[in-house]
Amino acid sequence: MITLVRPDAAYQRSWLECAADFRDSRRNGSGSEDRPLDTLRDPETFRRFVAGLVADALPETPRKPEYVPCTYLWIADGRTIVGSLAIRHELNDFLRREGGHIGYSVRPSARRRGHAAEALKKALAIARELVVPSVLLTCDEDNAASRATIEKNGGVFEGTGHGKRRYWIPTGCDQDPGRSSGTSASITAGSSMVDGTV
Repeated sequence: MITLVRPDAAYQRSWLECAADFRDSRRNGSGSEDRPLDTLRDPETFRRFVAGLVADALPETPRKPEYVPCTYLWIADGRTIVGSLAIRHELNDFLRREGGHIGYSVRPSARRRGHAAEALKKALAIARELVVPSVLLTCDEDNAASRATIEKNGGVFEGTGHGKRRYWIPTGCDQDPGRSSGTSASITAGSSMVDGTV
């Protein structure tokens, strides 16, 4: 059974094996795009990396101007990390155009088992807790697998732009969509949607 787990240094070995499985392909939702994997083999560097991922969910955490608060989670099959997922609490111009609220990736050796669809389903429930009334998801026009994952979770096709298909999924949150969303709530350690055990 797939769970979403909080980043934790105890998963270092499994996370590194997962990341290495991607080889040269993009690890969407990992928060590690700018970090060479070799540097994350050092336990102290990895602990700092994990602490940064966890802190990124807090609105007050310093970040680059083009970044927004984001909850990073790892997709786990038992105690094995099989992917990463990021829930952005709000949208800026770039995310509204291309990235959307949620980004995720599943390691190549664990694909076609329904992991992405199950992870996205759980992420939508967390987005509701974060007071995001409707989630924007995008995928490359030629990515049939991602398209199927989004549509399986109720994605309503809006159109295409910048080479991306755009979908919206309502979360059931009652917040007025015109208000700024997501910055007033955070997922607590006891959230029913996230497995914090290691």
